[in-house]
Amino acid sequence: VWVKCNWIKNSFCCFSFPWNRISFYCVLNFIFNQTKPLLRMIALITGSNGLLGQKIIEQLNHKGNKIIATSKGSNRNLNNNSFIYEDLDITNKEMLSCVLKQCKPVVVFNTAAMTNVDLCDQEKDLFKKVNVKAVEYLADICLDLDAHLIHVSTDFIFDGNDGPYEEDDIPCPLSYYGQSKLDSENILKSHKCKWTILRTIVLFGVANNLTKSNIVLWAKEQLENSKIINIIDDEFRAPTLADDLAYACIYSAINKVFGVYHASGKDIMSIYEMVISIANYF
Repeated sequence: VWVKCNWIKNSFCCFSFPWNRISFYCVLNFIFNQTKPLLRMIALITGSNGLLGQKIIEQLNHKGNKIIATSKGSNRNLNNNSFIYEDLDITNKEMLSCVLKQCKPVVVFNTAAMTNVDLCDQEKDLFKKVNVKAVEYLADICLDLDAHLIHVSTDFIFDGNDGPYEEDDIPCPLSYYGQSKLDSENILKSHKCKWTILRTIVLFGVANNLTKSNIVLWAKEQLENSKIINIIDDEFRAPTLADDLAYACIYSAINKVFGVYHASGKDIMSIYEMVISIANYF
């Protein structure tokens, strides 16, 4: 799927694809540093044990913020002690409400999701609870708290037949996973809470004690172990560094950016080209 990424419309730059050679990381790094004095918030992160959740914590923890990190189970981000950790099942509405109303965040970064596309058809009920109902719960609670909900979505809401896509193009998901993320978007679009949706593509990076791999870690491990791997060469994506997406999430919070935006890396390549690049790098 090709997704055109117009970051902040009517702003001074766009990002993400080859026709715009401004470095997304450098631009947002500049913006972020310029807005440091404004960044004092109580932030709650769902899915804090995951790649993106850890990157958001990492970028917030030295900015004078109060950070509440939440995931289901014990904390796995053991190299960072700058936050309060809560074991939280976001599908439990009462537990979710209790934690949020006790912490009173001004922004909630919802990075929690089930993303295994192949598993979704076998576990539809669970996918719906995590990817859809939990977002509805979060929206309701954020409305009560007047908190800004920043929700991460995906290029899987499109079918890939007619890209690159604008934010207002008509979605057509091919999988239940894509449908579940689209359903979550539709909940927010009709909700009265303050919300931002960031659609991204092929997130990658390194973090502490991850239970889920990503394209870079998986390919690196396979190649280091001299394994033969079969890679498709007819699917084109724009891999996204988790650090960059974390910047985009935080930028949305700082500047109170609301609405739907596409956020990904700047280079479009096939999955095969991604793996070749990984092999050449390592």
